[in-house]
Amino acid sequence: MARTRRVAPAAGTDDAVPPVPSPVVPPGELDGRFSVTDVSPSSLGGRRPAAAAVGEQVPIRATAFREGHDALGVNVVLHRPDGTVASSTRMTPLGVGMDAWQAHVRPDSVGDWSFTIEAWGSAWDTWLHRATVKVPAGVDVDLEFTEGAQLLEQAAAATDDAGGIAILRGAATALTSASLPVPVRLAAATDPAVTEWMREHPLRFGVTPSGPWPLRVQRRRALVGSWYEFFPRSEGARLKPRRSGTFATAAQRLEAIAEMGFDVVYVPPIHPVGVTHRKGPNNTLTPGPDDPGTPWAVGSSAGGHDAIHPDLGTLADFTDFVARANELGLEIALDLALQASPDHPWVTEHPEWFTTRADGTIAFAENPPKKYQDIYPLNFDNDPEGLYAEVERIVRLWMGHGIRIFRVDNPHTKPLWVWDRLLSSIFATDPDVLFLAEAFTRPPMMRALAQVGFQQSYTYFTWRNSATEIRDYALELAGPSASYMRPNLFANTPDILSEYLQHSGPAGFAIRATLAATLSPTYGIYSGFELYEHVAVRPGSEEYLDSEKYQYRPRDWEAARVQGRTLAPYLTELNAWRRAHPALQDLRSLRFHHSDNPSVLAYSKQDGDDIVLVICTTDPGREQETTVHWDMAALGLAHDARFVAHDLVSGSAWTWGASTYVRLSPWEQVAHIVHMSSI
Repeated sequence: MARTRRVAPAAGTDDAVPPVPSPVVPPGELDGRFSVTDVSPSSLGGRRPAAAAVGEQVPIRATAFREGHDALGVNVVLHRPDGTVASSTRMTPLGVGMDAWQAHVRPDSVGDWSFTIEAWGSAWDTWLHRATVKVPAGVDVDLEFTEGAQLLEQAAAATDDAGGIAILRGAATALTSASLPVPVRLAAATDPAVTEWMREHPLRFGVTPSGPWPLRVQRRRALVGSWYEFFPRSEGARLKPRRSGTFATAAQRLEAIAEMGFDVVYVPPIHPVGVTHRKGPNNTLTPGPDDPGTPWAVGSSAGGHDAIHPDLGTLADFTDFVARANELGLEIALDLALQASPDHPWVTEHPEWFTTRADGTIAFAENPPKKYQDIYPLNFDNDPEGLYAEVERIVRLWMGHGIRIFRVDNPHTKPLWVWDRLLSSIFATDPDVLFLAEAFTRPPMMRALAQVGFQQSYTYFTWRNSATEIRDYALELAGPSASYMRPNLFANTPDILSEYLQHSGPAGFAIRATLAATLSPTYGIYSGFELYEHVAVRPGSEEYLDSEKYQYRPRDWEAARVQGRTLAPYLTELNAWRRAHPALQDLRSLRFHHSDNPSVLAYSKQDGDDIVLVICTTDPGREQETTVHWDMAALGLAHDARFVAHDLVSGSAWTWGASTYVRLSPWEQVAHIVHMSSI
């Protein structure tokens, strides 16, 4: 029976937040006939479901061992949400003497799946190893053959397959036939038909299950997608006189975004913007009468989180905007910014939803030394039930208007129980709805947000620039944390113009796009990235000059195209390659290979037979040469094998081996993105 977990009550209340059901008790370890430990993927030791997506190749790993020297067999059994068995797969050892096992499963529908590890004694493998050692040495020959024949007879009795019975009994007869030479009798037991049968239909004793281990399978977009962020108010806007763009003018930009191959269009808050303490251009405190303010200062006399900014249009206009995106194969991700301007209706209707200071004023948001006088944070401690109900109402309202993806602003500034409850509630009724956590904060909080249900997470990618930094961080994202956290590698955001992009020129933008798009199944860019926008408001700042957060920023896309001042053609190719190659849609298969040059990264990704190799420079200013030493075993090849390397970037093809010399130039080609095929 599931236990219940109680959220700490708010100050001055009586058990204000009701108990939330907790997950089942996780599987035990070291308490069966055979030992199974170190199971992955798992989240919080099985107390939370691990993450997976429809069609994803999910590597299942475990450590399993037994006493003595007898053989062990290990299976992974995948269970559908209704409890039926989807597959049972024999796990294979990883290395020699490590007792580590691995197999892959592929769930094919959304829901709460699970898997069970089964460890069992393998009498046949035990006998076969013993016989191949003792019989050639002339030790207990007839006894070994007799015992082997008995095992084959047991296997034959356990099946009604006529062909299998004939194979097994024929081998048993040969084993016990004294008229045959000893090598011939032993060869009967090692015949491929026999060994294949015994592997597929093993004799198992002492079966020890570990599990079920929970696996929450989301729709494919939770794992794979190319995101594009833009401000609808800037598309079609005018600066003299100042006038906002609308959903109708913003819809005209959607076709170009779709043609570049993006899947998701993320728009900042679309709600009315407050007037009190409104910020002016470049975050100044002196706005003009026509300055629009920041969209994250939600709420005015025109309404709050359930309203549309009048300058953008009406709710019907928004519905048309979403419909047009869907026609083009795009999804709209809506910003869920749970905060309020001083003019939000909540401030007068529910002052208990905010923090009141000693002087009676409501506390505005601060991240010292930054101050956000135009934004009031929410406080869930005074009326947790009332405020939570309003949050879920808002989310479901926009779901009703076609939104199936929410980018959540600063989720780390809200109690975890809010997200635990909200995301569980939404998944229970609408499992296709996804939430992206915009939380650039301490790693434990980022992990916890993923573990309570966020399907995607922002990352520190924008601040990882050297080859060593990128490699180490990518291995973390594709390694253990992939069990619960799915990264979205944004190359830039309205808040983050990295120092690297400020000084790297067009080559730096191509490098960052290449890395983001090939290291992670999901990545994103903020509008203007393709135009190489790189000027900061001041030295040492990551804020854009004339930041779009505080003013309209219309762009002349056509002039940039005609003049060739755009990265759009390369982004289009990147997105096309990502769609064409399942390997680039995978997270956990990422493997780095040794490069002699510390400024050049080499890595591979694989899904089934599809293998993609990437060699990318991290230096936007100088030509780089290196020799890459491929881990051929990791690519499924012998050390002396050769393969055909089809470069997607240049269209060239070469024959490569274990060592490959390359030259990369920031003015010609910053990366080789290679599809590998056998000769």
